[in-house]
Amino acid sequence: MSIFDHVQNRYERVQQEEMSLQEYLELCRGEPTAYATAAERMLVAIGEPEVIDTAKDSRLSRIFSNKVIRRYPAFSEFYGMEEAIEQIVSYFRHAAQGLEERKQILYLLGPVGGGKSSLAERLKLLMEKVPFYAIKGSPVYESPLGLFSPEEDGELLEKEYNIPRRYLKSVMSPWAAKRLKEYGGDISQFRVVRLYPSRLNQIAISKTEPGDENNQDISSLVGKVDIRQLEMYSQDDPDAYSFSGGLCRSNQGLMEFVEMFKAPIKVLHPLLTATQEGNYNPTEGMGAIPFDGVILAHSNESEWQTFRNNRNNEAFLDRVYIVKVPYCLRVTEEVKIYQKLLEHSSLAEAPCAPDTLRMLAQFSVLSRLKEPENSSIYSKMRVYDGENLKDTDPKAKSIQEYRDSAGVDEGMDGLSTRFAFKILSKVFNFDTHEVAANPVHLLYVLEQRLEQEQLPKETFERYLRFIKEFMAPRYVDFIGKEIQTAYLESYSEYGQNIFDRYVTYADFWIQDQEYRDPETGELFNRQALNDELEKIEKPAGISNPKDFRHEVVNFVLRARAQNNGMNPSWQSYEKLRGVIEKKMFANTEELLPVISFNAKASAADQKKHEDFVARMVDRGYTEKQVRLLSEWYLRVRKSQ
Repeated sequence: MSIFDHVQNRYERVQQEEMSLQEYLELCRGEPTAYATAAERMLVAIGEPEVIDTAKDSRLSRIFSNKVIRRYPAFSEFYGMEEAIEQIVSYFRHAAQGLEERKQILYLLGPVGGGKSSLAERLKLLMEKVPFYAIKGSPVYESPLGLFSPEEDGELLEKEYNIPRRYLKSVMSPWAAKRLKEYGGDISQFRVVRLYPSRLNQIAISKTEPGDENNQDISSLVGKVDIRQLEMYSQDDPDAYSFSGGLCRSNQGLMEFVEMFKAPIKVLHPLLTATQEGNYNPTEGMGAIPFDGVILAHSNESEWQTFRNNRNNEAFLDRVYIVKVPYCLRVTEEVKIYQKLLEHSSLAEAPCAPDTLRMLAQFSVLSRLKEPENSSIYSKMRVYDGENLKDTDPKAKSIQEYRDSAGVDEGMDGLSTRFAFKILSKVFNFDTHEVAANPVHLLYVLEQRLEQEQLPKETFERYLRFIKEFMAPRYVDFIGKEIQTAYLESYSEYGQNIFDRYVTYADFWIQDQEYRDPETGELFNRQALNDELEKIEKPAGISNPKDFRHEVVNFVLRARAQNNGMNPSWQSYEKLRGVIEKKMFANTEELLPVISFNAKASAADQKKHEDFVARMVDRGYTEKQVRLLSEWYLRVRKSQ
């Protein structure tokens, strides 16, 4: 199918389908979605959740305390927001059941750049998925059921067409009332259309933004008189009225009110009757206009606090369903957010050195966490990410202890994802010759940006401490390990020799026998063997060498049986591998001839260097980054 056919099909799919009122009622008899509320249709669009038993995943079990959680494919890109999304879905679930939530404003409360607007956009997108039915020509997309009286027609409709009485709650619009009068009370003359909500055409979806005290009034919500029509109609005639307000356009759908509490309070009053009574008054002396939709609002915490502290706003406060949308507090999910942002930019294919995104995510999360008592904030960050620190940090607390101590507002301040992405943009474009990102440039850009931000002195020093105390030292270890691993792979023979020699010496030492080197003829007694073994063990801090030697020899003897009598690879036994690595890199100078980019003394050294660079490139670095990071590492190690 060509792109032209694809667009044509999509256009045709959402075109109006027209039917008589009788046909519509027949449809209702077997199809409950024909009269479903906006909340019910939203639930259909969201779909069934994926139920996850976190007890079966070690990381998730620590984060969610072994609970069974629900994840919704419709919100799969909203990383680390499980709690907020579950609350939003609960709101729609309860509203669909006809509970108090159907009369409440869904209000997303959170810090700047935390994802409120993205959630609102996703909800509007989902609202477009499921069609609804309205009276043909109605400027407010009202339900055909509004033509009936709950008291007089409810029983009959329930009996004949299986329409529950609770769906007959909306009033007839002034426009429909005028048409009914013209039809002499014959409701069969009304036609019904099936419509798809549309953000583009403002069908059952609208967006309202705050203005200032001088230029915004309730007409932005309820519409106003169309002065061009006053030549033909009186001022209180429905045909002279422009049903252009946010509530008019979003009936049977969703109205988004951006930064709601920045709007003048008088503008918000129609929302009270629209949510509580299902209708609101226009600006002229006409009858009430029906509203059977969802009002979605969002703003930052400062506006909410100002609004909440004003006692005059109590009527509103009781009609708001608050969903907190804090910043992401899990490093792994924060990295996924950056990856998603990069995928939607021209930087998607640009090289990004390992640990760059993780380091930025750690810095962002650290800025959002509250400092714990008697514990490191870095350990708290790792616990929040689902790591097990029992063996590495005895002072680390459980995730629940950290949360209880931090209170309910954790994650409501700190550095936003927008700030992090602006940093990332600078890092990718830091080098004038190569669009690529690496952690060394990230550390520099972060520090520069923090100085320019004019943050409070205490906050600035706190952020700087994160860089100096946690990020830079740990990156030295990380890049050191990367360089050493690439070096080791080019020196695997050297590592294997140390391994084989250690195993041989340990075996003879255990058997209390002398060992003669077959190549040199040198004789090693038990003391000489012990001295040679200690040269390998001491740099690694082996506290109980006797047990360690027995353990290694037993492992190798077992492995030989499955390896045709040959020793296994020196990297196969994790404990001894660590010991050999520490022996090999006890002195940084040993690395210099291979990893430095100076002119090489021999072709063999040059080949080793090229192998090292090639292995680093395989690990995800560009050649330019290998040079930069290797030189930075050697410089930092020398100054320590």
